[in-house]
Amino acid sequence: MNNPAKVNLLLVDDDDVAAEAVVRSLRKHAMDFPITLARDGIEALEILHHTHPDLMIEKPYLILLDLNMPRMNGFEFLQEIRSDKKLHDSIVFVLTTSDADSDKARAYNENIAGYMVKSAVGPQFSKLAALLDIYRSAVTLPT
Repeated sequence: MNNPAKVNLLLVDDDDVAAEAVVRSLRKHAMDFPITLARDGIEALEILHHTHPDLMIEKPYLILLDLNMPRMNGFEFLQEIRSDKKLHDSIVFVLTTSDADSDKARAYNENIAGYMVKSAVGPQFSKLAALLDIYRSAVTLPT
């Protein structure tokens, strides 16, 4: 697409291998998303609230969220941002290993934009890169 919108990406995942695979995939597909990595929900909230000592993210942003993490898992994170007046409109895509229908239903109840199972998004997360590219070209995000 011509001149896609600049979008920042907050990747919330405690799995270093999976996080690196996502970053590499986006770079391989010439995606210019600035990517900020949070290891769990607590660190992600610090980044979003600009209270993290080293990391921050600016709007517009998308969040890629794993569900199974230490300290604060993805569901707890979703509950926190949906109850926060400054963050409640954050656009969140779940990217997780869980294919359980109960997890999908619970995540969609928290108004996520999409639910992706890591094993189903293609080699080196190629489907994820395509989705994000089309998404940022097709929608107008809040700033």
